Parts: sequence; structure tokens; C-alpha cells
Amino acid sequence: MTKEESRNRAYELARERYAVIGVDTDKAMKRLAKVAVSLHCWQGDDVGGFESDAGLTGGGIQATGNYPGKARTADELRLDLDKAYSLIPGKHRLNLHAIYAENPGRKVDRDQLTPALFSRWLDWAKSRRIGVDFNPSFFSHPKAADGFTLSSRNEGIRKFWVNHGIACRKIGETFGKELGTPCVTNVWIPDGYKDTPADRATPRLILKKSLDEIFARKINPRHHLDAIEGKLFGIGSESYVVGSHEFYLGYAIANKKLVCLDSGHYHPTETISDKISSVLSNVDEILLHVSRGVRWDSDHVVTLTDDLKSIAEELVRGNYLERTHIGLDFFDASINRVAAWVIGTRAMLKALLIALLEPTPWLQDLERKGDLTSRLAIQEELKSLPFGAVWDFYCMNKDVPVGAAWLNEVKAYETKVLSKR
Repeated sequence: MTKEESRNRAYELARERYAVIGVDTDKAMKRLAKVAVSLHCWQGDDVGGFESDAGLTGGGIQATGNYPGKARTADELRLDLDKAYSLIPGKHRLNLHAIYAENPGRKVDRDQLTPALFSRWLDWAKSRRIGVDFNPSFFSHPKAADGFTLSSRNEGIRKFWVNHGIACRKIGETFGKELGTPCVTNVWIPDGYKDTPADRATPRLILKKSLDEIFARKINPRHHLDAIEGKLFGIGSESYVVGSHEFYLGYAIANKKLVCLDSGHYHPTETISDKISSVLSNVDEILLHVSRGVRWDSDHVVTLTDDLKSIAEELVRGNYLERTHIGLDFFDASINRVAAWVIGTRAMLKALLIALLEPTPWLQDLERKGDLTSRLAIQEELKSLPFGAVWDFYCMNKDVPVGAAWLNEVKAYETKVLSKR
């Protein structure tokens, strides 16, 4: 029996087992195929960007490690992304930061960025028929040196960053128009204090004013969607973050914006799975940034943890997949960077498939009837069902390596390409 025949047989047995509990595995895979995860470009070069050779400087962000093979140019980064996409089942998106503009030979400051500076990214995305999401870069810049950008009391600095935000919305709108799929442009700022502030209110009022100015121009939602991302604390803002979850949630509800829930941006005992239904009760859509914090917002590579599975379960159980934009947000320079993309994205897709293979109507019916004993018992039995056979079959049908076979391709790519950088 060939490997393909063995996998087909394993899938048929799994399909039969899931059918007993009322789950159609073919239907689950079809729904998963419609999910486009947005891969974050900054994993490929440790959030360096192409503004200068200085790379990442401040702003509450830190990439650790020095694994060889980091992308040094946009062409190298796109080559690495192509490799990652080839090893991930399905059609996925790109998440791009403003510091990845390409303008060889001439420096353009961030308040003057234009869509033309991203034309090569646009051409690349068009040729691969993928959507692009975008992010203003409110860090690693002299005008962010004191830790304040959109909430700065210095009007010149505040206005600079407002203009940056306005410019980035135009860039996002262009991506959306040209690619035929809405670009989610997400605002995250590092603003805050290391120690206890005497005035928490004023920076937030300034931030509100800045956001109002950035979002003043209406953009067709078929082309562009605005998102705002809060955080509990950051490096250098341990005691106070201006753009907290509560601030942005209120702003998003009042102004019809997307709230970005980042799985590393809350207290270690909080999980965003519990926040999804709460937020989506008050806003139309959300953005998820999926990372893995270890003891703090350390942006480890996403793995198939209980937290990740809980996020996926909530998206499926609440029928929220069509209202949720899923992106990854981690940066690990201690391992092969292409492998990090593949591990993280495949883990996200595995979690979603596990959730899609759950007999949700049955479990919810047991809950409505008050049969909590049966609910817990069935939830436990589901953990030993042959999800892996369905995942392998899905990968095989999407023409990507099954199991850990993708790692051989990454190792070969490292030898042929990455090791020569």
C-alpha cells in the first residue's frame, strides 16, 4: 500500500467515526479552505524593515535570537514568503508594515509614504492572487523616542504621526482596490509610561483626537477596514498604556471600527477566546492577532496549545469565522524564520479544523437541556478522535507536504538559499 493509499484509508475510517457523531468531515474541510490567514512579513527579518540599516529600535518590541538567513531585502523576504506559502494548505494573505516600503536611494519619512512605494509588493500580491493587510509603524523612529506618538503632548510630533496614519490608510485602500479584497489597516501604538503616571486621562484624550483626525475620511469598506489594537503593557510601558483594551473597545463601538484582539496583549491568565463573543456582540467584525506569550508578551511562535484551540472553538461555535480577520503576530529569530511561519500558520489551521470537526449543535443542545454531565463527557471523548487523519488528507488534497515532511523542504531551502546570506 502506498503512502497515498494509506492516508486515503485512514481518512475513510476517520470520516466514518466522525459521521457517527453527526460531523461531515468533507464539509469541515471545505469551510476551512475558505479561511485566509494573514502571514506577517516581519517574522522574516526580525521586524527590521527597509528604512535603514539600523533595524528595530525601541517601541516596546524585541526580537530575540540570531539564527542565520534573515531576509536583508524585500526580494529576499518575498522569496522566503513564497517558500512558506508553498508549505501551508490553502490560500492565505500577507500582513505588511509601513517600514517595508521600497524606495532605493532616497529616504522618504513616514508621514510622506505613498502607495507607489509599495508597488512591488502590490505586483507580487497580484501575481499570487492574495490579499494584503497593512499596519502603520509607530515605533523605531526618532519621533517615537520618548515613548509617545499619537498621544504626544508635542503637537508637531503628534501631527507627524497623524499624517503617517492618514498616509497608511491611503496605502491600505490602494491594496484593497487593486486586489479586490478589503485591506485591514491596523493601528497599534506603543505609547505609555514605565512608571505610574500622574495623569492617565490627558494622553487618552489626545489619542482620541488623533484617531478622529486619521479616520476623518470615509473609505469604502469593500476596499478598506480600520482596526485598532490595545495592549496591557509593553517594554518601557509597564505601568501605563494609553491605548488600552477598554479605550479602544469604547472607541470602536462609538465609531464602528474593528477591535484587534492580540492573544499576547492581556494578562497571562486572560484568554481572548472569552472576549470574542463579548466584543462581537457590539461590533460587526474583529481582527485577531494570534501569537503565544510565555510569561509575558514574548511573541513566541504559535503552537497547537489549549489557548489556541479555545480561540478556534469560539470562532466556530459562535459562527464568527466570516466576521473575523485572522492574522499572525510573532517574531522569533532563534529558529529558522521560514519554519516559524509554517509552524505557526499550520497550527492555526489545525486548531480551526479541530473546532470544525466538533458536533457543536449536539453539545449546545445538551447545554440548553441542562445536561452538563453529558456535555463534559462528550467534550472529553472528542479529544481522542482521529483529527490527524483528516488534517493529513486535507494537506494532501491541497498539494502541500503531509506531516513533518515540510521540514525537509525548509532544510533544503536553508542549505540552498538562507545559508548563503
